[in-house]
Amino acid sequence: MEISAGGRLEVRITAADVGKRVSVRRLTTPGAPDEKFTDTVGVLTSWDDGVLLITRKSGESIRIPESALVAGKVVPAAPARRRGPAASYEELAHVASRAWRPVESERLGGWELRAAAGFTRRANSVLPLGDPGVPLDEALDLVRGWYGDRGLPAYVQTATGAEGTQELLCAELERRGWVREVTAELWIGALAPVADRAEASGVVLSREADEAWLARYQRKGVSEVALKVLRSGPSVWFATVPGSSQGAAPAAIGRCVVDGRWASFAAVEVDPEQRRRGLATTVMAALARRALDEGASAAWLQVEEDNAGARALYAGMGFAAHHAYHHYREPAAPGSGS
Repeated sequence: MEISAGGRLEVRITAADVGKRVSVRRLTTPGAPDEKFTDTVGVLTSWDDGVLLITRKSGESIRIPESALVAGKVVPAAPARRRGPAASYEELAHVASRAWRPVESERLGGWELRAAAGFTRRANSVLPLGDPGVPLDEALDLVRGWYGDRGLPAYVQTATGAEGTQELLCAELERRGWVREVTAELWIGALAPVADRAEASGVVLSREADEAWLARYQRKGVSEVALKVLRSGPSVWFATVPGSSQGAAPAAIGRCVVDGRWASFAAVEVDPEQRRRGLATTVMAALARRALDEGASAAWLQVEEDNAGARALYAGMGFAAHHAYHHYREPAAPGSGS
């Protein structure tokens, strides 16, 4: 916290600092006998009518009455990782988008509107990297119309927690009634340690997601549209560990997309009866070795907040969170009952 020469805490932020990363200390219950201090770090997304709105790295928005402020200052962007690859949010957003392409897309200024018949939110949401070229309300009206023409709900994918992410847009969407439905994190790490984690024997690599691979994939009844999304990307590989008997679904599968220095991991799934045998690690090691052969050196993946098992696995491989990402759904239409 900011401390003056006289040893007193000071508030050194104003409404002019909206959009900057700040650290503030406040009283949880001003004037109460048991009042306590609490600290909040995040992006100051608004300061209106005596209330600050700060968006944390996780995307959670914290409302703080200015009367409760004890100290505050602008702080630098989150420090770079001391190990593993360095990357900007914009670079990772583009790489992640290329690894999971929609079947159709359209530009709205710096925004990309993406659709794939509803197969996953990532392929059916707006990726807002830049200015849409029109006022925000007009842009959101165009977005709703574009998805409505395709019989789809409108989603906007945003990110928080890194330099260049979209805390301000998140706050504006929430102010307009858009609902955050999903939050996950994008993790990054060095690729070579993943390849060294296990022997890759018994893993079959292919350019196609065959019937066996799809039999283990968690999304059943995959359509032709879904197959197009799964096959999309600069250099796509599918890994399969065959089942224990002929005709059985695979024991484990995985998908990797190689894109320049980056390799992405997705759809790493293991037969529930064969978990805790290192099969997920084996699949990722095999895919990592192929990605290294193609010149990649860094890796990224996406993990849900509540997937404790996956988070422990990836942390053990040297991955760490880079930023959080969110999908905001358009407000329900008046009288829709939802």
